[in-house]
Amino acid sequence: MQHRKVVHLNMNLWSQYAVIALMVTVSLLYTLGKLAPQFTTRALAAASASLVQPQRAGVMQALGRRLRPAQATGSCGDGCGTCGSCGTSRPASERAEAQPLEFRPRQKLGDAVTPQ
Repeated sequence: MQHRKVVHLNMNLWSQYAVIALMVTVSLLYTLGKLAPQFTTRALAAASASLVQPQRAGVMQALGRRLRPAQATGSCGDGCGTCGSCGTSRPASERAEAQPLEFRPRQKLGDAVTPQ
């Protein structure tokens, strides 16, 4: 009885470790996608290109097509704006001009607010 209980606890512990590792991996990939989008896009495009090879199994090719980022498809309708031919970006005359930052000192509690 004692041996069976130890094995059961050990399997429960390993399943907890597996769930934690999965959660950490998913959060790492999400953070990497948010903080380094170009790196993530290049990595996904490279993985997709290696999986879509004709000698791969059909399941692997389907996974490669699913992993392919939208920018790597090269179609004009995806709206990536990298080539400048899709017309989704605004002309330079319509873009907002840069506005300087204006810093004002804090008002003291006893000072009255005066309109400027």
